[in-house]
Amino acid sequence: MIIQKNGLTYFQFSHIAETTRVRHGVFTRKGGQSQGPYQSLNICETIGDLPAHVMKNRRAICRCLDADSLVCVQQVHGSGIKIVKQNAAPGVGDALITNQPDVFLTIQVADCQPVLLVDPIRRVIANVHSGWRGSIQNIIGKTVQTMTEKFSCHPPDILAGIGPSLGPCCAEFIHYRNELPRSFWQYKDADNHFNFWAISHHQLLESGILERHIQISGLCTRCRPDLFFSYRKAKVTGRFASVIGMASY
Repeated sequence: MIIQKNGLTYFQFSHIAETTRVRHGVFTRKGGQSQGPYQSLNICETIGDLPAHVMKNRRAICRCLDADSLVCVQQVHGSGIKIVKQNAAPGVGDALITNQPDVFLTIQVADCQPVLLVDPIRRVIANVHSGWRGSIQNIIGKTVQTMTEKFSCHPPDILAGIGPSLGPCCAEFIHYRNELPRSFWQYKDADNHFNFWAISHHQLLESGILERHIQISGLCTRCRPDLFFSYRKAKVTGRFASVIGMASY
């Protein structure tokens, strides 16, 4: 579902939107302050954009979700998972988990998959950055496992949403034999394009999440540069935001 608020446009997963006190959004690139290749709602401060523009963009997102600030990490395309507490610097990682209210977990992407996870029973949320390297390391499955071990989450209770990212139409891997494990090759078409949405879907099911609790946006970032930043499309480009948090009221 598409939401337009305060001049910004963002997408929500219907089953997560129905969860009490959980606020989330996968924001498009529209409505921000950045210029040039970062136009306009870039939230990444380490890729050459003006810091003042990035801060204004982040504040605009906060206003949409009624958040005080966004919790970001240094993403490294690994499988590091950070448990975030209030007022704690999360550091380096590619997945964030919290059970704290008013902590808005943020992933920055431009083709990689943002994957949102919510346990409405235990009141635990997670935000995952799953690029192809993260997929190989099954960062999605490791995040679900961490939610189970650290917060006693029950996987069949967890809701999952796979956000806009590089689709099977554009995820070409010419050197896939050297880059991707053989188990991924079943997701390849005749033109060496891989369906990473299906791979993530499978990893979620393998983690114990129910089919009916998984939603896939089905939006390819490379095909929609009008809506999203795409590294495959532009190389020098911004990063859009996937955000999730729990309100304290």
